[in-house]
Amino acid sequence: MKKIFALILTLAMVLSLAACGGGNSGSGTSGDGATPPADGGGSSGGKTYKVAMICDSSISDGGWGMACYNAMVDAAAKYGWETEVSDSIAQSAYYESIVAFCDLGYDLIYAPGNQYTTAILQAAEEYPNIAFALLNGGADTPAKAANANVTSLLPDAQQVGWIAGILAGLMTETGKVAFIGGMEIDTTKGKYAGFVESAEYIGQQEGKTVEALDVVYSGDYSASDKGIEFAKAMMDQGADVFFGDASAVDSGARQAIDEANAAAGSVKVYDIAQPGDFLGQNECIIGSQVTDNSGLVGLCMEAVENGTFGGETIFGTMQNGVLSAGKLSDLVPADVQEKYNSYIAQVMDGTFMQ
Repeated sequence: MKKIFALILTLAMVLSLAACGGGNSGSGTSGDGATPPADGGGSSGGKTYKVAMICDSSISDGGWGMACYNAMVDAAAKYGWETEVSDSIAQSAYYESIVAFCDLGYDLIYAPGNQYTTAILQAAEEYPNIAFALLNGGADTPAKAANANVTSLLPDAQQVGWIAGILAGLMTETGKVAFIGGMEIDTTKGKYAGFVESAEYIGQQEGKTVEALDVVYSGDYSASDKGIEFAKAMMDQGADVFFGDASAVDSGARQAIDEANAAAGSVKVYDIAQPGDFLGQNECIIGSQVTDNSGLVGLCMEAVENGTFGGETIFGTMQNGVLSAGKLSDLVPADVQEKYNSYIAQVMDGTFMQ
C-alpha cells in the first residue's frame, strides 16, 4: 500500500514539475533551482546534482523550517546543485515523500530532524545509490543503515543550550526561565539540558538563583497555538526568558510574549531564538543561537560528488564554526552584553563551567 501511495505521489510531483518548470514540490511549496557556479561545481560529465528536502514544518515559519531550508539553498548555490522541497508534511507521509523524490532521481535527500530516522533508514535500504543526510540525526544512525548511504549532521546540542542558557541566566529578573520543545527527541533533550545547566551556573556566578521550569513538548512542530498556550502558562508561573526548539510553536510563543509585553507597557519577558539570527523578527527576541547548517549540508554535497558519502556523523561546534551566538538586542544592557561575550569566549576556549 505504501508503494502504491508513493507511486501516486511521484506521479503527482512529476506532473507538477512539468507544469511549473520544476519550480514546485509535491507540497506545493516553491523550490529553487540553483545556478551552477562558473567553475562547473555541481556537475560531473554533464550531470547536474539535485537535492530535495522534506520537512514537517513550514519553510516560512520564521524558525527551524525556514533556517534549515535556507541552509540547503545556500549550500546548493555554492556547489551548483538544484533544489526542491516538500514541507508541512504529516508524520504518516515521511516515507512516501522521501520515496517520491528518490523515484524522481534526486541524488541527496535532506531531512532536518531526528524524527525522520525510521523513514530515512527504510528508504536508504531500498535506494542504495541515493545519499541521505539527517540533520540532528543520532550519532549511531549511520551505522544502522544497510547500505552505508546515511550521514548524520549533528550540531552539539549541549553547546546550543549553553549559548541560550548563558543569556537567559544573565537576563532573568524573576529567576525563572522556560524551554518549549517540539518532540521529545535526543537532540531537543540535549538542548534543554544544556540550557538548564548553563542558566543555573550563570545564576550562581552572578549571585542569584535561576530555576528552569519543566520542559513542555507540543508533539507537533506546526502547532503555533500550542506555543501561545504554553507561553501564557509559563509566564503565569513567573518565567521571563524563553528558549525553544519547536519551530512554528516557538513563533506562537513569541506572539504570546509580545502581546503580554504590549499589555504591560514595556518589554519585560524575553525570547532567545534559534537556529538562525532572528533578531528584529519579534520585539521580545533579545538574541539568537545560530547554527550554520549550510556548512554541514555542503560537506554532504562534496562527499556525494566525490563518491565518499555515507557511514559517518559530522559534528558541528563553536570550535569548527558551525555554532555561534547571534547579535544582541539593545534591550540587553551594555554591561550584560560584555559579560555574555566573556562567557561565550569561555565556551569557545573550552573553559566554560570548568
